[in-house]
Amino acid sequence: MHANTRKLVVAAMMTALACVATMIIKIPSPVKGYINLGDCIVLLCGWLLSPVWGFWAAGLGSALADVLSGYVIYGPATFLIKGLMALVAHYGYALLKAKCGSLTSKILSGIAAEMVMLVGYFLFAGMLYGFGPAVLNIPANAVQGIAGIMIGIILSQFFEKSKTTIPQEEKR
Repeated sequence: MHANTRKLVVAAMMTALACVATMIIKIPSPVKGYINLGDCIVLLCGWLLSPVWGFWAAGLGSALADVLSGYVIYGPATFLIKGLMALVAHYGYALLKAKCGSLTSKILSGIAAEMVMLVGYFLFAGMLYGFGPAVLNIPANAVQGIAGIMIGIILSQFFEKSKTTIPQEEKR
């Protein structure tokens, strides 16, 4: 398969997975949001894809889930937040892997990416509903983040074994 076609196919698959994982389980959070499993795929987009493809797959898949689930107002913010999460996961993993090993670098880059999510949604909800009520979503988002890191690490093992990643030489 041609390298560009492979990139497109893998990114499209990750976009669809981000959308489905976000939509499959939705637990309402206190301030008009919801807890979901999409973060594990967002992190995978960062760890397995190039920065550009990871940003677009994570952002678009997650934003589509919001729009299709009736959370249209969150769509643009979700696109940016989840795309940035994938970038942070990608660069954090790339910078730390040689020093800390694969697992530790995934944990640390996952924590950094989830901090982007916590701050991003706190600021967005704060602008919409006030910062007092937005604080109520922090624990729910933190639980989502922890689950995303744990499940993402487990899933990354399967994706890496199946060679679903885009090889390093193709990322540039």
